[in-house]
Amino acid sequence: MNLNLNHLHLHVRDRDAAERFYSAWMGMKVERRGERLTFMTDAAGFELALMDDQAPGAMPSWFHFGFKLPSAQQVTDLHGRMRASGIVILKPLYQDESLVSFRCEDPDRYPIELYWEAPGAGLD
Repeated sequence: MNLNLNHLHLHVRDRDAAERFYSAWMGMKVERRGERLTFMTDAAGFELALMDDQAPGAMPSWFHFGFKLPSAQQVTDLHGRMRASGIVILKPLYQDESLVSFRCEDPDRYPIELYWEAPGAGLD
């Protein structure tokens, strides 16, 4: 059996702002929008559920989720555009021969890693 993670559910204070963020920066589009819940999807079929919640619980300090980009250059380009647009950068751009990454936060302060890694890259 081959299972792939394909769904993430987040509680958000301002669903419209979250939809705009994930659409503009992550290339997601709204598939379904209900009274309290929006499902967004990307080209690969990953679904992001955004639910209205005026007081979402705090996440652990180590928590984050990530979006893998096809090239190192796309990561550095996105980093530059996000910085220029005032998106909060939580971890600065890191680059070596096998990994390029940074972390930003969404409108609800969820930490997001944007990264590229070389095929077969080892762990440190």
